[in-house]
Amino acid sequence: MRIWWKRRMVFRRDDWDRENSRILCSLEKIEIDNEQYLLSYAGDPLGFCRAILLFEPTGYQTEVVKLFEEKQFMALRWCRQSGKSMTVSALLLYYALTHPKSSIAVVGPSWRQTKLNIRRMAGLLENVWKDQYFKPRRTAIHFKNGSVVEAYPNNPDTIRGPTLHVVWWDEANFTPNDQDLYDAILFTLGTTDGKLIATSTPWNGDSVFWKMCNHKDFGDFARSHVGVDKATAPSGPLKANIIDKIRKQFAEDPSRWKREMEAEWAEDDDVWLPQSLIIKYIGTEKTCGKDLALYSPDAGHRGLFFAGLDFAKHGDYTVLCVVEELGGRIFLRFWKTWKLETPYASIIGYVKALQDRWDGFEKLKADQTGIGDYIVEDMKNSGIQNVEGVAFTSQRKQEMASLLKERMMNAQYFFPYFTWETPYRSEYVAELNIEKFKLMKDGTARFSHPQGTHDDTFWATALAVSAATETKTVDMQTLRFG
Repeated sequence: MRIWWKRRMVFRRDDWDRENSRILCSLEKIEIDNEQYLLSYAGDPLGFCRAILLFEPTGYQTEVVKLFEEKQFMALRWCRQSGKSMTVSALLLYYALTHPKSSIAVVGPSWRQTKLNIRRMAGLLENVWKDQYFKPRRTAIHFKNGSVVEAYPNNPDTIRGPTLHVVWWDEANFTPNDQDLYDAILFTLGTTDGKLIATSTPWNGDSVFWKMCNHKDFGDFARSHVGVDKATAPSGPLKANIIDKIRKQFAEDPSRWKREMEAEWAEDDDVWLPQSLIIKYIGTEKTCGKDLALYSPDAGHRGLFFAGLDFAKHGDYTVLCVVEELGGRIFLRFWKTWKLETPYASIIGYVKALQDRWDGFEKLKADQTGIGDYIVEDMKNSGIQNVEGVAFTSQRKQEMASLLKERMMNAQYFFPYFTWETPYRSEYVAELNIEKFKLMKDGTARFSHPQGTHDDTFWATALAVSAATETKTVDMQTLRFG
């Protein structure tokens, strides 16, 4: 019988060292080759997008990619979903990988918003060799060549500190204290002769972004305007059938269509909360001492919480807003909307669970208009405490809307900048701007919203702020022109 013995291979320490050195040298050579290949695209951002990122820009995106190499300042006024985030993300990655040791900042209305852009860039970075960058973090991407792309909160003092080579200012027209932030950006680019890219859809006209796009004193800005016509397939990413649906949805609100889809400035004279008022109270380190973000419903929180619940009726959505009273000011902590035709029982169960997790609400005001007293009784019977039903009479609506506006005018209500995609696409600031009013002969106001739009978020907010505040009569003329 033949017995096979397995031969054991024995390596001396110096053998292992030589083998490791050989492997490391090979890897370093690959890294160097990859880095040199990336550097060969310096001065050719369009080629970089196509060959490295596998991103084929559209016609108007190609114009901006080429302008980036030529111009120091750029203002991109593009409509919704036209690809501005993808385009600028690609340009920042191009700059970081072809300009070693460069510092790049992403700023915007809130830190949450800028961190989302870091996440978008991380997704695009997957097409680049992994030996050229470290694992992306939530707030920054560090590259092996010493470059970094970092998300910054909306705080001019924070921006003014570092020396930066490129700044991307996203949603510039939605940024509170925009003049202070712009001044800080110029200071930080001063020593590097760096670049600024400002992107946004239009909002209020009394803004730095409007000046970038229109004023003669900002004539050194390269300006790009992309409306829905340019951004619709085949020349852009928008689909014609979806555009038709949006056009019908905004048929009764032409100002919103003009802003969001034509990328033009517009605002009706009869909106209750003007854009210039809303923009001031987005919660940032500069406006209220902290960059606000919505609380997670899954975590426990303690505080003086007040809630407003606007129940759905006739094709509208049910919306819950929870605010916290803190030091004489009110902060939006939570927002949720439910799909159409969600049973009231499911909504009540959710509110009950949130109440228990957050150790109760000081008061919850619920709209019972068109539903009846039974909805409040059901909430109480389920264990929800401190519930008060509100019938939306003309007088009651005026009181609540007036109180909300007064709190904002007095810098006592702050909220984070946030958007949502379901059950319909919108953003909180736009929902606050949706409600219109008409002064009647007796001095009262009649409130309404354009057909095809939704004012549930506006009234849920008004209910929550009302719950946190003693209601009182307010002079209408003061609120209208104040």
